[in-house]
Amino acid sequence: MTTHHPIAIVGAGLGGLTLARVLHVHGIEAALFDLDDSPTARPQGGMLDLHEESGQAALRAAGLHDRFRALVLPGGQALRILDRDAAVRLEHGDDGQDENGADRGRPEVHRAALRELLLGSLPAGAVRWGAKATGVRSLGDGVHEVALADGSVFTTGLLVGADGAWSKVRPLLSRAVPQYCGLSFAEAHLYEADVRHPASAALVGGGMMFALDEGLGLLAHREPGGTLHVYAALRTGEDWAAGSAPAKEAVLERFAGWDPRLLALIADSDTPLVGRPVHALPVGHRWATAPGVTLIGDAAHLMSPFAGEGANLAMLDGAELAAALVARPGDPRGALVAYEEAMFPRSEAAAAESADNLDLCFGAGAPRTLVERMASYAR
Repeated sequence: MTTHHPIAIVGAGLGGLTLARVLHVHGIEAALFDLDDSPTARPQGGMLDLHEESGQAALRAAGLHDRFRALVLPGGQALRILDRDAAVRLEHGDDGQDENGADRGRPEVHRAALRELLLGSLPAGAVRWGAKATGVRSLGDGVHEVALADGSVFTTGLLVGADGAWSKVRPLLSRAVPQYCGLSFAEAHLYEADVRHPASAALVGGGMMFALDEGLGLLAHREPGGTLHVYAALRTGEDWAAGSAPAKEAVLERFAGWDPRLLALIADSDTPLVGRPVHALPVGHRWATAPGVTLIGDAAHLMSPFAGEGANLAMLDGAELAAALVARPGDPRGALVAYEEAMFPRSEAAAAESADNLDLCFGAGAPRTLVERMASYAR
């Protein structure tokens, strides 16, 4: 027999988990399906700055904000912007406050710890692991069928695509597909940096470091336990980082002439480099509301990471969709309309900012252009 779920969420990332948690708080259960074999099947990424008006607002709606505060990395809001010669062009401190003493409202937390918090807040068995969606179709009247890789199928009265950039649910609503942004990352890690890589640890500082030039950048973030999470960013063809591990030598060659202290962030990596092409959906991506299906997070509005909004918006999407469903019992279409009408302009503004910031960081005049933008925020 085919199992039917009133609400089914495809994807147990931060957005899908937030949706399920806020529904659970209000006594509504949802079934979650995730393609990973377990919560720890793959790395969950690095540090996130949780914004007061979005990610933190979602955690408040989920009743988890106090527990989240215990996960914050002390000093993680520090920022350094350097040029290719390792000269510091802008720096602000690590006390979480701006120069006027106001809370900047963007504490840093590791994505894996945040996901673990959300998972632990749900009933045991809420997520079905190893459940990769391979196909979805409408059965009419707002009911959808989802086929899984193991050959099983289920139906649902509300299908939520929380399944990321290459969503299997998105084609029910939109023909849009992510496009390459012209930028690729080569990801590296330096472990126990304060002891094993002290010069690099000092260069990065207590939070985030950007070292920029036109078309190139080295981005590094301090993580709990003294790990430095590093990305070499390059304006290059899409194939450069797709499907293979970039060689250190090939990356370092692109950064010829940069200060050796910066090059050490790649040369001394304790792990093989991992290629990460950056993709985005069109700015302003939207769709006509359809019965029984919607999207949240990257499935709805994938953007580059240069506005720091991806995880924040995914969590806010989940919280606001849950709130709309709770506020309109018996009117799922009205709930979807309310959620999407608020989400579309919000995500469009963030996607436009993200695209603009990518050009700011890697266009002509970097890092001066980024320093000037940051200085304007302080005025």
